[in-house]
Amino acid sequence: MKRKVGLFFGSKSVEHEISIITAMQVLNAIDKEKYEIIPVYISKSGEFFTGDYLKDIKNFRNLSLIPKNSQKIVNLKLNSKNKLIFELESIFNKKIEIDIAFSTIHGTYGEDGKIQGIFEMLNIPYVGADVASSALGMDKVLMKEIFKANNLPIVNHLWIKREEWENEKENVIKMVEEKINYPLFIKPANLGSSIGITKAYDRESLIKGVEIAKYYDRKIIFEESIENLREINCSVLGNDEPIASVCEEVKSSKDFLDYESKYKSKSDNFIKKFGHIIPANISDIKTKEIQDLAIKAFKAIDCKGIARIDFLMDSSSEKVYVNEINTMPGAISFYLWEASGIPFTNLIDNLINLAYEIYEDKNKNITSIDTDVLLQDIRGVKRT
Repeated sequence: MKRKVGLFFGSKSVEHEISIITAMQVLNAIDKEKYEIIPVYISKSGEFFTGDYLKDIKNFRNLSLIPKNSQKIVNLKLNSKNKLIFELESIFNKKIEIDIAFSTIHGTYGEDGKIQGIFEMLNIPYVGADVASSALGMDKVLMKEIFKANNLPIVNHLWIKREEWENEKENVIKMVEEKINYPLFIKPANLGSSIGITKAYDRESLIKGVEIAKYYDRKIIFEESIENLREINCSVLGNDEPIASVCEEVKSSKDFLDYESKYKSKSDNFIKKFGHIIPANISDIKTKEIQDLAIKAFKAIDCKGIARIDFLMDSSSEKVYVNEINTMPGAISFYLWEASGIPFTNLIDNLINLAYEIYEDKNKNITSIDTDVLLQDIRGVKRT
């Protein structure tokens, strides 16, 4: 019998459209002989929909047509067999069940641990990082603190809260200029796809950059720029004993790979569109160093399933810095695994198997104990 995979995508995120693309990539690559895909599209207003209409990317060119051509999910619940049930808005009280959740929601409400929390509460298996590692992978401030504690090399940085900027702008500018040299990057702490990121060369562009970033998150991070830069990425796959993929080098004609560079290129070839060189043109020794650091970063946040770790390398000194970890769904990185000998279809199969491995291990935990505490007199509680 085929496993029913609930493919969650869309949602209330500025990366909504990117999530749709990732979902369609998974839908096209998954082994249809082994799995039945149940698309679960979450609209920008937070409504849930399903149906075959959601399996064709052309149907997302006009999002307003989706409610008319798909079925609205009005309730999610768990049945006695630990399968997730979708109750549909229908006079026939129609229901659909799934065995496992596969989220491709990028950014907020998906990549940050929120939807993973729903899956945890419902106690169903799901693909990718858990609540804690997703949240750590999304929050660049907390991520860097974890990396620092694990002696991973990171660039000089500092962060502020939005209210600090609004109330003490001059002090913030002074602090940043004292601790970090220009040029520097300004980023929202919790966002992906390079949205809200700017590079500042002077005070004027610093102010402009913060004014952009503050609209995307309450925490804003400032990072030193490596000017003789080579960007090297590596993916990691597994649970407790993860493995690293080949490395790639990302090329861009701009100062950094922004949203437009990543997703609006007119090239039909996915790899060429990003300007990837796979494998990266670096020595075997440097490759091994980066792969080892990637696995260490993966383990540092107790990640599960898959992630892509992005590195900054000074081309003059060849010193390597861990820039960030992108947990799933931000980085399925199937092209890195294809170059490592694992086709996309097999990669999805591996991710589903890894999800069940974690699910079975988690269910060994004791989550309830018998106690007579509620039979006792408790201060502040009146018995009737």
